[in-house]
Formats: sequence, structure tokens, C-alpha cells
Amino acid sequence: MKVISYNLRKHRAAVELEELVERHGADVLCVQECDTTDIPERIGGLVLADSTNRNRLGLAVYYRENTYRAVEVRALALKKSLHDYVLKPAEERLLGVRLHDIDHGREVIVASFHAAPLTALNSLRRHQIRTALNELAALGEGLPALMVGDYNYPVFKENLGQKVREQGYELSLSDARTYTRYRFFRGHYDFATSVGFTIDQVRTLPQGLSDHLPILVTARLPGVAAAADVAGSAA
Repeated sequence: MKVISYNLRKHRAAVELEELVERHGADVLCVQECDTTDIPERIGGLVLADSTNRNRLGLAVYYRENTYRAVEVRALALKKSLHDYVLKPAEERLLGVRLHDIDHGREVIVASFHAAPLTALNSLRRHQIRTALNELAALGEGLPALMVGDYNYPVFKENLGQKVREQGYELSLSDARTYTRYRFFRGHYDFATSVGFTIDQVRTLPQGLSDHLPILVTARLPGVAAAADVAGSAA
């Protein structure tokens, strides 16, 4: 499964999505800060599972319709920061989708996540992440789950990783920084959190119109060989 996550910076980078999906062969697309009144039903070979409807800057999840079928969708409001109360950018900060793999008969959960901005404390973002992971577990108990998005957590990531592991999940960073707008805030913001998946790679893609760089997560389920392994065996 190839999953792209992209913070569109107030919808500015929406025009790049079709090319991103086609170039990298994405199976799932998770976006943040999109205008949900101005997104298409389909992007490339992907179809819209759902989007948030109470956000000024929303979340959306697309999936490859000839590979998966959406079983259930859940949007969730998380603990609010002062920024949320004053500017109201995002009522719902988690959008989870349970997908049925048509060919293999398995189900997995994929989610788009957007944590509170840097004006909030790390402790609040950890609370949001913990709550989000608990909700994903409730969406499909025991199912493999992958949550990608903008975690807004550029420092003390080791502590976050430990907290995530205590919940049974793994935190995966990309191979290069994902935010470049302000000199003193550059770093890794966009992560993948998973359980039940093997994460082969998290790659930062070239920068476009957003201040965030998209990430490409390559994940597989237990018992499914990586593409490189299959190629090696065939040779």
C-alpha cells in the first residue's frame, strides 16, 4: 500500500494532487487543510471516501476504487487548543476510513490527521494523538491501522515516539524534513503512526505550492513480501 499525505496549505496545493497520485502510484491519499467544498469526487484512479464538513480547513481521504472498498468512515473532533477556539480552523482533526481489500479479503484502517498548531503545547498534541489512536482502534478492533498527517511536532519527537509505543503503535519519520516555511521552525512535521503494518519507507517528496512537503508511505501487511523481495526472488 502506497499512501500519500499532504497538508495543502489552505488548499493552495490542491492542483498538484492528480499528478502526485499518478506519478507515485498512490493507493490512498490523505490531505489536510483542504477546502472540502472544492475537492473532486475522483483524483486519478482514486475515489473520495469522505471529507470533514465542520472545518474551515478540512481533511479528506481518497482510495483506489479497483483495490479497496470503504466500509466505514469516522470523523472526530479532538481536544481544542486556544487557536481552535479563537480562529476555528478545524473542528474535526481526525478522519478515519476502514477499507476492505477486495483481492485479499482483509480490512485495514487508514486515517488523515491534523494536530493543533505550534501555538499549542506538545502535551495537548500528545492528548490529541492518543485520543485519535484510541478512536481508530474502536473503528476496527485488532485491524492494522495507519494514521498519517501533519503532527505539528518538530521537537522532542523521541518522547512522542515513546508515548506512541506505549499504546502499541510505531511512529515513523520521513527521510527528510517536511516543513520549510520559517527558518526556526523547519523540520519533520508530517509523520506516520502504525500498528499491524510493516513500514518499508517514508519518503519526503519534492516541494510544491504548500509550505509542507508531501510524504509517501510504503506499507505492507504481515505475510506480504516487499516488491524488492519479489523481484529478487523472481531473478
